[in-house]
Amino acid sequence: MADKFLSLLGMARKANRVVLGLDKAVSAIRAETAQAAVYACDLSDKTKKELRFAATEHPVRLLDTTYTIAQLSAAVGCKTGVITVTDTGFADRLVSLYNSDAVSI
Repeated sequence: MADKFLSLLGMARKANRVVLGLDKAVSAIRAETAQAAVYACDLSDKTKKELRFAATEHPVRLLDTTYTIAQLSAAVGCKTGVITVTDTGFADRLVSLYNSDAVSI
């Protein structure tokens, strides 16, 4: 896995600084412990809508990536399409990679 964005997600998972899955992501957003939420491009429209709705109520950065559920799952070692980062440092670095040429949007 040579991609910096996916590698960083894997490191955040190993550091126990992520929450996986939609329900836990929404809970983290509502508890205001989420710093950023990364989600797959092939996620259902309903799931994306739920995540966006939760993010309108509380401040969190949403990263709509071009990665599939399979790619995100491989990065964190667990099947998921939504990954919420709870650490500010990891979230800031992911956002900077997302906004750079490292991730094609």
